[in-house]
Amino acid sequence: MAARKTERLVNLTILLLSSRRYVPRAKIRETVEAYRDLSDENFNRTFERDKDDLRAMGIPVETGSNERFFDDEPGYRIVRTDFELPPCEFTGEEAMVLGLAATVWQQASVADQTRQALAKLRAAGVDPDPSRLRALAPRLSVRETAFDPLREAMIERQTVRFTYKGGQQRTVQPWRLVLRNNNSYLLAFDCDRQAPRIFKLSRIAGAVSRLGPPNAFVPPDNEALGDYAEHLSVKSDFDVVLAIRSERAPALRRRGELEHAPIELPSGFEAYRVRLNQNNAVAEIASYGPDVIVLEPAELRAAVLGHLRGVLAVHGEARELSETGEQR
Repeated sequence: MAARKTERLVNLTILLLSSRRYVPRAKIRETVEAYRDLSDENFNRTFERDKDDLRAMGIPVETGSNERFFDDEPGYRIVRTDFELPPCEFTGEEAMVLGLAATVWQQASVADQTRQALAKLRAAGVDPDPSRLRALAPRLSVRETAFDPLREAMIERQTVRFTYKGGQQRTVQPWRLVLRNNNSYLLAFDCDRQAPRIFKLSRIAGAVSRLGPPNAFVPPDNEALGDYAEHLSVKSDFDVVLAIRSERAPALRRRGELEHAPIELPSGFEAYRVRLNQNNAVAEIASYGPDVIVLEPAELRAAVLGHLRGVLAVHGEARELSETGEQR
C-alpha cells in the first residue's frame, strides 16, 4: 500500500475513532488533509474506497445520525469496543518472545504517524479523545512471510497464487486472515476446486503472486466468514482465577467475569474468572508478564512461575521469582 494512502487511512481511522459523535462527510473532507483538494466526484469516490478498505481490514465503520428525530445528513464513526482485536493465541515459544518484547512497547502510547495525525486534527479544530485511541497503540505480531502479500491482496480483492504443502500450486481469492490455535490461517475461495478452503500460512512455501486486476471478487459477509473461522476455534475447558492489572490484557478481561479475590491484591489489580484452553494456558498467561497473576489453581500458578523462570534462565537473568510473590 502506498505511503500516501496509508497516511490517509490512518488519519481517517483516528478521526472516526476519536469522535464520540457521528462525523458528517463535510467535516471529514475538511479535516483529513488528503481529501481537501479533491473535486466533489474524486472525494466521494476516494472516500467510498477508503471506507471499503477499512472494512476489508476488519475496521467497523458505522453509519448513523446524531439526531434521532431529525433527518440530518448521516455521519460516520468507529466504536472503540468494536474496533478492538479478538483474542489471539500463540505457541509457547512465540508467547515467550512476545512477553519479553512487550516491555519495549508498553511506554509507546501511539506511533509517529498517529501523533502527526492527532496534531493535524487539533489544528483543524477537532478535539480528539486520546483515551479512545489505545487500540491504535503499537503491537508486536507474529507473521509468516506470506502474511503481508496476502493481506495486501485481501484489501485489494485480488486473486493470488502460491505453493502449498507438497508442492501444490493453489490459486485462491483471499477473504480473511485469522489467528487461531497458535497459528495464522487464510480463509479463501479455492479457484481450482471451486470451494471455500482454509490454508495454514506456515505451510505456504515461496512467494505469493498476484494475478489479474484488483476488485476481482466480492468476499462473503462477516457472518459467513465468522462461521468459517469457527471451525478453527480452540476449545476452552479450563476455569482459572487471575488477577489482572487495570487496562492490561484486554483479551483475558473480555473473556472473563469479575470475581471476588481470595487474597488481598496488589494496587491496580482486579480478579477475574476466565475459561482458557488447558494446553495453552501456561504460555498465554506467561506472555502477559507482570500484568497477570495466577490466583487459582495452585498447579497452574506453579507452572507459570516455572515457565517464567525458564525465560529468565535462557536470557541470563539472575533475579529469582518468589513462589508467594507477584510474577515479575
